[in-house]
Amino acid sequence: MSGYLDYSGRDDVLSGGSRMIGVDTPKGRYRIWVKRVGNHPDLRVLLLHGGPGATHEYFEACDSFLPAAGIEYYYYDQLGSGRSDQPDEPSLWDLDRFVDEVEQVRQGLGLDRENFVLLGHSWGGILAIEYALHHQQHLRGLVISSMMSSVPAYNAYAEQVLMPAMDQAALAEIKAYEARGETGDPRYMELLVEQHYVHHVLRMPTADWPDPVERAFGHINPAIYVKMQGPSELGISADATLAHWDRTGDLASIEVPTLVIGAGHDTMDPAFMEMMAGRLPHGRFLLCPDGSHMAMYDDQQVYFAGLIDFLRGQERS
Repeated sequence: MSGYLDYSGRDDVLSGGSRMIGVDTPKGRYRIWVKRVGNHPDLRVLLLHGGPGATHEYFEACDSFLPAAGIEYYYYDQLGSGRSDQPDEPSLWDLDRFVDEVEQVRQGLGLDRENFVLLGHSWGGILAIEYALHHQQHLRGLVISSMMSSVPAYNAYAEQVLMPAMDQAALAEIKAYEARGETGDPRYMELLVEQHYVHHVLRMPTADWPDPVERAFGHINPAIYVKMQGPSELGISADATLAHWDRTGDLASIEVPTLVIGAGHDTMDPAFMEMMAGRLPHGRFLLCPDGSHMAMYDDQQVYFAGLIDFLRGQERS
């Protein structure tokens, strides 16, 4: 267990607007870390980070934009991540269980249809879509940021578009490391950064990567990441639990206002994400033309202007 586990049967209020919320799981009760920023009882945004198994930290870009717009938002480390409890229970790294966790966090924060907007980025986008399909009666709005509604389509985009554009000798070396199960080798990450990360994950020289991004990447829980995503950084592995996830055919049943955010240089296909917005009954698409997977940093003005405009629309509705 992590050093944060000392559950006493109640939610704990911590300093700086943060608190621990108790959630029930098939393996017992654990604590989830959340932090509120701002105060707007009619517009509250819960942030679902990526990974799986990363942390809320890279969302700290929000601090430069959302408070000035008067938007209340919540940082949230999912179970197994960051400041939340980190049980050694592989059975808990399951999509349905994470959906149930989000619902318990919603209840703990007192969010409801009058004020609750859910924003999911990357893996958090999968979780947000799945939550909406199960609990949209509690949502006022939804934001899907840099996540396609189909893992097979995401993998096909990586294989057919992203990989052919890479240096083929470097790609062969990357795949050889993956085939040998040696993704922990420093050379593997060096190749990924040179060939993939600085083009499609965060389009900045790594020396200029913002501290919140460095911290979030450095704190990824590999036990969650490998089980759900697999060891590869160029797609989701065939034996990972998310390998066959596809909700494209169910998008039409999500009736709440939804913003889909894509980026011109993302690991996700922006054309596919625009199609998703078209299938959503009240969908809207935002393209960050200069952005990548972390468009909240490398196309920041477009990202936050579009996000804030959408959120303010929910406030007025």
